[in-house]
Amino acid sequence: MREKNIENKIKSYLKSKGAYYFKHHGNQFSQVGVPDIIACYKGRFLGIEVKNETNTTSPLQDVNLKMINEAGGIGIVARSVEDVKKVIDNII
Repeated sequence: MREKNIENKIKSYLKSKGAYYFKHHGNQFSQVGVPDIIACYKGRFLGIEVKNETNTTSPLQDVNLKMINEAGGIGIVARSVEDVKKVIDNII
């Protein structure tokens, strides 16, 4: 499945849950490695890097996800909407 399709399913799911989210569109002026989707659900910050089953994260993406987790947020790699559902279901 294409990453764009996975991303769209994740955004639809987040919207259905009432989460705030936006798609980060990287460009020449933005910080490199920022997750694809930035979200907030029930007061929890989420950084979601979307990858399909064959793609891998870059070292800068790994660093950003690690920094989010170390700061108390939730930084994940999502290969399906189910990966995001697992996280959302654990947020009380």
